[in-house]
Amino acid sequence: VMVFFYGGGWAHGDKDHYGFAARAYADRGFIVVVPDYRKVPNVRFPAFNQDGAAAVRWVHDNIARFGGDPDRIVLAGHSAGAYIAMMLTLDRSYLMSAGVRPSIVRATVGLSGPYDFYPFDSHRAISAMNQWPQPLETQPITFARSDAPPIMIVTGASDDTVKPRNAILLSRKLHELGAPAEFRAYNDLGHEDVVMALSRPFRSKAPVLQDSADFLMKVVERP
Repeated sequence: VMVFFYGGGWAHGDKDHYGFAARAYADRGFIVVVPDYRKVPNVRFPAFNQDGAAAVRWVHDNIARFGGDPDRIVLAGHSAGAYIAMMLTLDRSYLMSAGVRPSIVRATVGLSGPYDFYPFDSHRAISAMNQWPQPLETQPITFARSDAPPIMIVTGASDDTVKPRNAILLSRKLHELGAPAEFRAYNDLGHEDVVMALSRPFRSKAPVLQDSADFLMKVVERP
């Protein structure tokens, strides 16, 4: 079972626009849930992470009715959605507050996500995060831990929206801690290219779907 969080700078996006991502992973054997979440300016950090945790709780409690295995849940996301997925994976407090064990997340794939972006230097980050009194608590890299589940961190080498350094630094930190992490940088892909490569018309750009699905399937098929 995959819970896929879409991007949009914590301010935009709609689950109805990401059917292509759900269908792509469904074709690889996943039951996919694409939840909505509240956005800036109606909310600020950490509301969207709390909404993401509530969605994971709902999936865990209900997915068996749709043929899914609640013991084999993985998270994925693109851009701000990758941020949400990574925060839920690394910071145990969100899922615990939602009433589920953090260990239910078997693995995570982050596509072009911001993970180490303080001090805030973009309008979207400032709008979403700047009011929080402990800014390092907004950063996924702060919560990197040795006992994290397997994580694949994906970036496009030509991404000028969320700089590849985010993926590089989180991957490096996880490796230093001994956590199971894989890093992939696809040459010539920009920010949107990475998620669009999941769609059938653009899969020839890079094997994002194949690589991420293979990574997740290896994890969930382990005893």
